Amino acid sequence: MPDFAATHRATLDGAIAAIRARGHWSAYPEIPSGKVYGETAKVEGEAAFQAMLNGHFETGQAAESWVGEETSPFGPALGITYPANTPGTLVARGGAAMPAWAAAPVEDRAGIALEALHRINRASFLMANAVMHTTGQAFAMAFQAGGPHAQDRGLEAVAYAVEEISRIPGAARWSKPAGRETLVMDKTWRAVPRGVAVTIGCATFPTWNGYPGIFASLVTGNPVIVKPHPKAILPLALSVRVLREVLAEAGLPADVVQLAPDTIEAPITARLAKHPDVAIVDFTGGPTFGRWLRENLGPGKALFTEEAGVNPVVLHSTADFAGLCRNLAFSLSLYSGQMCTAPQNIFVPSGGIQTDQGHRSFDEVGAAIAAAVDALLADPARAAGILGAIQNPATVDRVAAARSLGQVVRNSAPVEGAPGRTATPLLLAVNAADRDAWMEERFGPIAFLIRCAEAEEALALAAGSARERGAITALVHSTDEAFLDRATEAFTRVGASLSVNLTGGVYVNQSAAFSDYHVSGANPAGNACLTDAAFVANRFHVAQVRRPAVAA
Repeated sequence: MPDFAATHRATLDGAIAAIRARGHWSAYPEIPSGKVYGETAKVEGEAAFQAMLNGHFETGQAAESWVGEETSPFGPALGITYPANTPGTLVARGGAAMPAWAAAPVEDRAGIALEALHRINRASFLMANAVMHTTGQAFAMAFQAGGPHAQDRGLEAVAYAVEEISRIPGAARWSKPAGRETLVMDKTWRAVPRGVAVTIGCATFPTWNGYPGIFASLVTGNPVIVKPHPKAILPLALSVRVLREVLAEAGLPADVVQLAPDTIEAPITARLAKHPDVAIVDFTGGPTFGRWLRENLGPGKALFTEEAGVNPVVLHSTADFAGLCRNLAFSLSLYSGQMCTAPQNIFVPSGGIQTDQGHRSFDEVGAAIAAAVDALLADPARAAGILGAIQNPATVDRVAAARSLGQVVRNSAPVEGAPGRTATPLLLAVNAADRDAWMEERFGPIAFLIRCAEAEEALALAAGSARERGAITALVHSTDEAFLDRATEAFTRVGASLSVNLTGGVYVNQSAAFSDYHVSGANPAGNACLTDAAFVANRFHVAQVRRPAVAA
């Protein structure tokens, strides 16, 4: 067996140090540069993607059928079909592969995971094309978020899994004085994986959201069935193929990792998740299916979810009004708001806010944010690079329907000359009492400017919405430290990650592996955190054996 653990020891050590320090660290360069990935990497990646179109995608799995219905949000159908199997077949194969995988030392499992991440990283230009043409992300974002940033999230999960299992000693001698004698026992412990895991992928960030669960389950000894969204199969199929290749090279069953594609018309997700031999389910997606999973899986399965929320912004005051507007305009526009971290609800006092430019009324705040969006997206080429394309046609319909929910401050429109489905941000002014409008997540480029009685009500409504409907991120602008203290306390209690006074090159949408905890598990936006110890610890249990020590 190749010694992948030794090959990647420095990377693992760096990742473990990073999760302890929580500073900036990355194992995989995020710049799509030929100096990093090779001068021909970009051309080769695009050629490799083109060669996959209109053909079978081989993973080495025996197929009972072939399925695939992906269409690029930028236009063409991909025409790729993937090996498909029934849930029963997939679970049986995973169960058969489990003993050998569970018996491998955690160092070897981690080494295999790290080798797979290394190979996936070297193919980041291919992955960028796959992510771009399934999710609608513009190329630069697809490269970063679908490639190195996702790989960092996978590595982060590997580091946590190794850390948690390494806390368990293999053996110890236990001695206890008991009167005239000493009781002596030899004890051994072993981390035992829970069983077959299923990762349910999403359509917008299939690798970034999928890798943490996949690699956490693998390194803790569980076989994984990867169930992509039917419209975004290729990025996870590429990842599964690499993992299976590395497993085979290591002399272990390739069926430790399997692909489980399906179609919108014939879904298998519910049957797969409910299969009695599935022990772990990771899910990224909407609250409707998330609720179904919570209600139907039962107590015997470990469920980790990232769902949806109504991410708030509270405007109290600012020392940089222009910077506030520019920063918020970018956050509203990035990937057309198709991010679980994108802001939706902007709470503003009806009397306006104090700024470095003087007092600004509620209407002036809305107009300034709208003008900043217009300026950001004025150049069609730049706009296409920021907005990308709309992944799902239903999002375009949602934008059209939302126009009736409030007063249009900034209308949404397609980008002139841009390929595929495009829509710029829609900004609507509503009153705080219009809860039916703003209290529901409206996925896509839709945001509300919410008129509140005063700043304290704005903060209370924002925190209350996070508690009731969920929020992953929150943003507050204020020059008043006492108000910021109250905001910190309010959002800490409801489990929303708070950013304060962002006016430069850091945006509320962004979440950095090894430093930012993504989702808290403390509100309805999800029950798990990417990544903390709890994300990996429930993927195994500890088995103990003890016996009287044999006298020397």
